[in-house]
Amino acid sequence: MPDSFQYQTYGAKVAAEGVRDLLDHVFNDMKVGQSPGMRPTPVCIWGLHGIGKTELVREMAQERGFGFSYIAPAQFEEMGDLLGMPMIDQTEDDQTTVTRFAPPDWAPRSEGPGILLIDDVNRADDRILRGIMQLLQFYELVSWQLPEQWLIVLTANPDGGDYSVTPLDEAMLNRMLHVTMKFDVKAWAKWAEKHRIDARGINFVLAYPELVNGHRTTPRSLVQFFNSIASIDDLEANLGLVKVLGEACLDETTTQAFVNFIHLKLDHLPSPEMILDAEDFDKIKNRLERLVNDGATKRLDILSVLISRINNYVQLHPPGPAQLKNLQAFILLDLLPNDLRLAMAQELTASGTESMQQLYAMPEISRILLEKM
Repeated sequence: MPDSFQYQTYGAKVAAEGVRDLLDHVFNDMKVGQSPGMRPTPVCIWGLHGIGKTELVREMAQERGFGFSYIAPAQFEEMGDLLGMPMIDQTEDDQTTVTRFAPPDWAPRSEGPGILLIDDVNRADDRILRGIMQLLQFYELVSWQLPEQWLIVLTANPDGGDYSVTPLDEAMLNRMLHVTMKFDVKAWAKWAEKHRIDARGINFVLAYPELVNGHRTTPRSLVQFFNSIASIDDLEANLGLVKVLGEACLDETTTQAFVNFIHLKLDHLPSPEMILDAEDFDKIKNRLERLVNDGATKRLDILSVLISRINNYVQLHPPGPAQLKNLQAFILLDLLPNDLRLAMAQELTASGTESMQQLYAMPEISRILLEKM
């Protein structure tokens, strides 16, 4: 988080995978079943804007086939937006009439499991926040309840900085489990590989993770920029347009760093597919040697980027026999320092994927791993 503000967040500070682990635990508890009359404690995910909090929750609902409902209470202008509208109804014995509230259209009606996401909760007005407290405590508002097996998840930006937020008091904070999501470049790169973000963008973030600073340059604004340049094949030939697109999404420092990235030809790094599918690996080897040894200093940053890209790629796309052979050849490249070679082999074999366990059957790879045990 930027050092210029004393941001206040709550809960453990973890990467996206840590947030997933917490939500998985709560989901599994829901599946086992709560005690009669008990509902799961809502989970609040804190973090800077653009880090992917909302997208993570939405994706988890989709992956699990859960129902999903979304509200942004900062948009609520009247209490009726939260509570629903009053209506006259008969009592059960039909002897008299009572006022009840019809649920608003965002209120889930289908059977669970499902997730109600209350996004940017602390951007809501204080009166809306006070109204939400009953929902967090009892999963109900006035006359209506959330269906069984629905979990409330909230997101919030930090207090104590430049965010226009309403501080949450202790009574509200105590109604939730809290976790703070932080940016992790490896987790982001794996997500980006899965979602087919422009490869040049993935390489850039892996090479310059310190630029993801939470001001104008965030994971979200970077993805916007990378999507905007995806159709430009030759970035150097269109450098003026690239700079305009960069400054439309990012801060000036990040845009200039991307221009330097292009000048250094780092937008032309070979892709994981190119390396793993090479029919003649010696050609790849020669190309890598020229890239890494181009200058007075060996470009270990290029090797680190390529290792991260390959590791993520093979975990998402299990390699066949020919690709495994090229993967072994890459790990054994003389270009790789021993610490990078070992770290790559350890990460792959620890991934838990069946295809990566085959690396143990390769004598040269198993020897690297066993020598460090």
